[in-house]
Amino acid sequence: MPTAVVVGAGPGIGKSVADRFAREGFAVAVLARSEETLASVREELEGRGRKVLALRADSTDEEGLHAALDTVAERLGPIDVLVYNAALIRPDRPGELNAKGQLDAWAVNVVGALSAATHVAPGMVERGRGSIIVTGGMPKPNPALISLGLGKFGVRNLVALLDAEYGPSGVHVASVTVPRRVIKGTDHDPDLISEHYWNLHLQPREEWQQEVLHGGDAA
Repeated sequence: MPTAVVVGAGPGIGKSVADRFAREGFAVAVLARSEETLASVREELEGRGRKVLALRADSTDEEGLHAALDTVAERLGPIDVLVYNAALIRPDRPGELNAKGQLDAWAVNVVGALSAATHVAPGMVERGRGSIIVTGGMPKPNPALISLGLGKFGVRNLVALLDAEYGPSGVHVASVTVPRRVIKGTDHDPDLISEHYWNLHLQPREEWQQEVLHGGDAA
């Protein structure tokens, strides 16, 4: 049974992506910083008949994040799909957030993705297959969201760099760019967005996309 893990499995995209892969017969693990969030996501997924491994992990704690990913591999099997969906989302205009605040946001939005990806990628390279998919956003700059905008542009570059490093060995690295707020029952419903993650994983190598923009072409 293949294994998928979602880092940053909140009530929106993360939960929907976990559900989407579980529907296809994947063993699924969800990681989140908050025990309350984990309990809510696990309860809803199990209510849909999904089996899910829920582990607490902070994406900015490299040692703890790696330990949680190792636990997933030990209990469910080698990780075939890594989805990084963690983000620190808050409004801040130029000059409103100090340097520490910007670095804290960067740690969640970009460094955590790098840490998770580089931990699981060697195993994928050894097996000659795997998918690493990061939730992107902010296709256009918004001065009201400085830290998030910097992070999402950083993620776009990170995906390109990881693709250059691991793509030739059979690892599909891509991002799903979500341009607006995710709201259930709209055209930005998380269940609709989750289809991109599944479709990216299914893409044959000759058709790999590096970025999918929800509601449009790749940015």
